[in-house]
Amino acid sequence: MLKEIVINVSDEETRVAVLEDRVPVELYIERSVTQRLVGNIYKGRVENVLPGMQAAFVDIGLDKNAFLYVEDALPARSPDGHGQGSVLGTNICDVLKQGQEVIVQIVKEPIGTKGPRVTTHLTLPGRYLVIMPTVDYIGISRRIENDRERERLKELASRVKPEKMGVIVRTAAEGVDEEELRQDINILTKIWRKIQHRASHGQVPNLLHRDLELIQRIMRDVFTEDVDRLTIDSRPEYEKIMDLLDITGPRLKFRIFLDERDNIFGDYGIDQELEKALKRKVWLKCGGYIVIDQAEALTAVDVNTGKFVGTTNLEDTVLRTNLDAAVEIARQLRLRNLGGIIIVDFIDMQKEDHRQQVLQVLEEEIRKDKTKTNILGITQLGLVEMTRKKVRPSLSEVMQRPCPYCEGRGKVLSEETVGIHFKNYISQLARQTAADTILVEANPLVAARLIGSGGANLRELEQRTGKTLYIRGSQGQHIESVNVKPLHNQDDIRANTLPVQQGQVLEVKIEEPHITNVNDGIARVDGFILDIEGAGSLVGETVPVEVSRVYRTYAKARIVK
Repeated sequence: MLKEIVINVSDEETRVAVLEDRVPVELYIERSVTQRLVGNIYKGRVENVLPGMQAAFVDIGLDKNAFLYVEDALPARSPDGHGQGSVLGTNICDVLKQGQEVIVQIVKEPIGTKGPRVTTHLTLPGRYLVIMPTVDYIGISRRIENDRERERLKELASRVKPEKMGVIVRTAAEGVDEEELRQDINILTKIWRKIQHRASHGQVPNLLHRDLELIQRIMRDVFTEDVDRLTIDSRPEYEKIMDLLDITGPRLKFRIFLDERDNIFGDYGIDQELEKALKRKVWLKCGGYIVIDQAEALTAVDVNTGKFVGTTNLEDTVLRTNLDAAVEIARQLRLRNLGGIIIVDFIDMQKEDHRQQVLQVLEEEIRKDKTKTNILGITQLGLVEMTRKKVRPSLSEVMQRPCPYCEGRGKVLSEETVGIHFKNYISQLARQTAADTILVEANPLVAARLIGSGGANLRELEQRTGKTLYIRGSQGQHIESVNVKPLHNQDDIRANTLPVQQGQVLEVKIEEPHITNVNDGIARVDGFILDIEGAGSLVGETVPVEVSRVYRTYAKARIVK
């Protein structure tokens, strides 16, 4: 498998794509206005201790207080269970007091209304090792599967490990010698001593240590021996990478390439994949498709056969679609960085061996993901329940925001619903006002519903209210919002109801043909409709017209020759 990294650097953001066989599988985006917080270490002050939640809120100097759970506040335990801390039977009030100063590290970004999650169990990652200043332990990455290599690395780690500190050997350390591990340890222990010095002399709250910027983190965490090529489009950043590798990995320098093209993400096809990753529907190679719906804590994935009709029988068609979907779902989870609970609704399979095939393919693809993911099996209905650790915002949270029009619901009220609601509201207002005339401004779809065919609804509403109603359609009006305004005198009526006058000459843009008489064209002036004779073929053009007749809901006009 060809694995490569492509880095695009611009003034406002840095983007990194990880490709497997030239297909993007992971995306990292860091913008200057939204710096990453995970990995940062702070000295903070406990603001509130909440026994009912077994947690505390800590002021670390950010907009929102950090959340510290009791398990993350207890003395650290090693992964094999040794140590002092035990969450069972421990009350948060016995561990933390209001006003107490604590050193914490962010482990989860603030998302939505939630502040960052922090821990007192600090870690400092290097290229080959992670040191843990608060626990005495040696661990080896589970991705290193060779038993002999694991034993070798454990022996080397025991030699270089600082006294009373823990060390985890990372996957990238496979095959490296003692000197490289010792160099990594020396760098990390220097960083830890600086953190301790700042903690003892600085104010509270205070940032003690900021994690590396995106490109440096990629070099540390992602650019490992299994990466065949790294391409970057920025010469200054390229030179920084080469300087860094002079110290940390000179043998990897030949895999770094500078490519100063104008649109490296576009030329590699990454921009197109980025657009697809923001859509609900993803097409499969076989012609089927998956639909991904993301909520705050749960993501639902639905698999459909789509245009794929198969070649032999229904079971074979379903199996082929589900197998393709399993591969694509694993890729989309990584690409979109989806976390939390994930429910996948595969197409129902009658045969147990088919279900196991799909599950096996899904598990194989998930193993490529460095983020911790658990698959809890597949049911007879084809439902798969998964969990994926969420430590940073998803791709959609980085690149999108809730629609200000529908406020993130994905739907708006229909014009029928809005029309019925405001019809009742107009009736209620009519009983409360002494004005004889009421102006209604609404989205054209709602306005048309209120007026009705041939003005039937408008006449019925006027009879019911005993008022004269002017209904104006406006493209700028939110479909769920209608402005209703009583007009108390003739000046108000003239100023608000009729934006054009008979005999007036205007230049207008023909927006669309008339819905029933295609020979005529429709233009609008402040939402007021102009029906222009003979302009049906001039859609998109701007023409001079003369207003010939003015009615309450529209005006007739003709083109000036």
